[in-house]
Amino acid sequence: MAELDIAVIGAGGIARVHLPAWTALGARVRLYAPDERAPELAGAHGATLHSSLHEAISGATVVDVCTPTDTHRGITLAAVAAGAHVLCEKPLALRTADAQEMADAADAAGVRLYPGHVVRWFPAYDRLRAVVAGGGLGRIAVARFTRTGCYPAWSPWFADPARSGGILTDQMIHDMDIARWLFGEVVRVHAHQRGHLAAPVPPAPVATGTAVLTHASGVITQVVGVWGPPATPFRTTFHVSGTDGTVRHDSLASPALRVTGTAGDPEGIPSGDFGQSPYLAQIREFADAFAGGVQEPRVTAADGVAAVRIAEAAVESARTGRAVELSTSVEQSTSMEGIVT
Repeated sequence: MAELDIAVIGAGGIARVHLPAWTALGARVRLYAPDERAPELAGAHGATLHSSLHEAISGATVVDVCTPTDTHRGITLAAVAAGAHVLCEKPLALRTADAQEMADAADAAGVRLYPGHVVRWFPAYDRLRAVVAGGGLGRIAVARFTRTGCYPAWSPWFADPARSGGILTDQMIHDMDIARWLFGEVVRVHAHQRGHLAAPVPPAPVATGTAVLTHASGVITQVVGVWGPPATPFRTTFHVSGTDGTVRHDSLASPALRVTGTAGDPEGIPSGDFGQSPYLAQIREFADAFAGGVQEPRVTAADGVAAVRIAEAAVESARTGRAVELSTSVEQSTSMEGIVT
């Protein structure tokens, strides 16, 4: 693999996960963030600290955007204009039109744009994909995904829907993306959200969201998200049922993954390698593509745009209390125009 020159933008939690992955792959890393933590972070990972965004992205092979969501569009467009490939943390943007603009700009410039939908690399979800794609569950009927953790009060921008999109866009987009990856395009979204949904954050905030997705394939998916009080443990679950079997996952259970029916042992035997870092696996796949590899990563810019489109529809549904119908045509998929409620 050719050596990559990576500009990581940001010094928050996701930057602290991406930086060691890039260095583990032997990349030269530079860092820019208007953040007092940036010098310490650069020093810890042997990164060159830059004093401006322009300086950081000039000459970089790849720009890794690890900043609040409302800044993704501007940084990505600047990186693309500078001729750099881009890894942009999910979601690509708050609005479908902005995400599509980013994807179109990268395509026009001949560079690659990949969204950081890292859950596709988590072993349990990777195994689920293999079982579903292999037909082991028969015809899928229903699915349920849940994601629970403490309210991200450590960074005030999460609580501001104008910056993060709130729980529906920032947190639940993980499982919206997985649902589409597994079961195909989403044609209808009905969502609700409750709790503390605005800044500033009180001492023990709680926010919850629920979205029911109808896929063109006929599958119905329920996605549930919870941002709970500070002591809330992180937990993910899924339950997918088809005509020939089911798959259940609970990240706090042992075993965490059970496949039952014709796809697995009736007792529910876990399967898969649970030792690999999903973040390293994701970045290794992207790095190979950025360096000219022939294999396309398992997530594309178009997938990132589609995930934003589902999340934006969920936000609109929660606002109005009505379901949102999504067109499956490419022409109408990049804008909220043409969506019928």
